[in-house]
Amino acid sequence: MTILLVISGLYALFTLVLAATWWRIPVQPAVAQNRTGSFAETSPRITVVIPVRNEAANLPALLADLNRQTYPDFEVIIADDASTDDTLNIATLFALQSRFLLTPLRLADIQAASPKKRAITESIRIATGDLILTTDGDCRVGPDWVAAFADFYARHQPKMMTGPVTFLTDKTIFGALQTVEFSSLIGSGACTLAWGRPTMCNGANLCYEKRVFAEVGGFAGFDHLASGDDELLMHKIAEQYPEGVRFLKNRAAIVETDAHRSLKSFYNQRKRWASKWRTYRSWQPSALAVFVFLSNVVPVLALAGWLVGWWGGGVVLTVAALKVLPEVLFLGSILVFLQKKWATGWILPTAAVYPFYVIFFGLAAQRKGYQWKGRNLQ
Repeated sequence: MTILLVISGLYALFTLVLAATWWRIPVQPAVAQNRTGSFAETSPRITVVIPVRNEAANLPALLADLNRQTYPDFEVIIADDASTDDTLNIATLFALQSRFLLTPLRLADIQAASPKKRAITESIRIATGDLILTTDGDCRVGPDWVAAFADFYARHQPKMMTGPVTFLTDKTIFGALQTVEFSSLIGSGACTLAWGRPTMCNGANLCYEKRVFAEVGGFAGFDHLASGDDELLMHKIAEQYPEGVRFLKNRAAIVETDAHRSLKSFYNQRKRWASKWRTYRSWQPSALAVFVFLSNVVPVLALAGWLVGWWGGGVVLTVAALKVLPEVLFLGSILVFLQKKWATGWILPTAAVYPFYVIFFGLAAQRKGYQWKGRNLQ
């Protein structure tokens, strides 16, 4: 019982430190160029890279968002990974009337260990931008999305910027739980970056210097993995530039995507994410993953111990309070920033199921193989 309470107490302290760190990360001001009507001479040229496969249903909305960008100096490369639907034709036709330079890049249908990394690498080969800004074909962005990254880069000159990602409003139970759970990943990644200990980021909203991508060797060293085009690249850049990776806390930079509609697609994505922990170059992300796993095992053990009569209900309530109350503060702050205040009411239900979720995927990640975009990957 003592060890359960100790781990719970450490987790509570850790979560409160996360919350305090999140509050201290400054919210970036509105894009200065929008107020003056012009952009600074130091503003970079940006290449937006969008690796896609079978995104015909989603791509038109994203392209329309990009057509409304306030930042003028950017291009877009749609890297089509052998789509079997109308994705490539949609990009090609849109290129004829887009306000920006749009380059559809057709990739050969070959067996690749990491199709997404191949798509990004081939896009960067032909990119003319100083910065590479990546997102996914099923995402939505606001009109100042590109400008927010350009403005932050002009102010601070980071080597890499990670941005906030959330789900489009989905008030179903499954959608709400995903929104809360995903906010914890975004917030934790932002806070550990603020500590100078990068752990997590998301390729749906990631920006880095093209020069630095080449300098660190791109995805070499983990190009055999299907996942890791975001976190593992961030760790690689942070090794060379310890203070060069920043989180962009700006609502204009928020990227939204659809929550998963099926348990199967959710399972495959989370298993894909969990599978890359073995290849972390630093011990710190792995240590954090183990600590979070143990912290979520504790409530399950506390509940099981109460059910078999090892201790009273007070132990279960104490463990639950040490876990949930700090999470309400932390996750509530992140959800409000992400403009998902409606989801704060789902923090408690998420806390009830999250320990079982963490245990399940922690064990599932030990098995290799999953499906993604109609392909079987390792």
